[in-house]
Amino acid sequence: MNEILVALGANLPSRFGNPKETILKAYQFLHERGVLVAQKSRIWLTEPVPVSDQPWYHNAVCRVETGLDPLALLALLHEVEAEFGRVRSIVNAPRVIDLDLLAHGRQVIAPEQGMTLPHPRLHERAFVLLPLREVAPDWVHPVSGEGLEAMIARLPAGQKAVVEE
Repeated sequence: MNEILVALGANLPSRFGNPKETILKAYQFLHERGVLVAQKSRIWLTEPVPVSDQPWYHNAVCRVETGLDPLALLALLHEVEAEFGRVRSIVNAPRVIDLDLLAHGRQVIAPEQGMTLPHPRLHERAFVLLPLREVAPDWVHPVSGEGLEAMIARLPAGQKAVVEE
């Protein structure tokens, strides 16, 4: 299967409501633009990485179906972020929405090609791996060859993540 995986995160309110409501609205925006959200994880509450005094994040991962190639899908994700009011300022700043393309099938794309796939830090982040396990439990990193359970076992200590009630 050509698994196309997208991570969603937010820790500031948007014009659509609180971070959870924003993520739910983002699914609708993707659908309206021809990207079928085939499967969604639960929404997780996660401590900021790196740890800071900003509000905790709401995070999710979804599996989507689209005919868009990786660069076109990434451009669409950035357009949706802009429509939600995302402003890119400093790295790891709080945000109203963050949409990351984690993987597009088994494709490996180097930065000099305009993006990096799979997402270069996904294997280091509980806020990605834990919800990813819900939608693609058998996913294998196309570069390292590691499965999700191995990556989760190697997560740095101290990344707090709980399923939102």
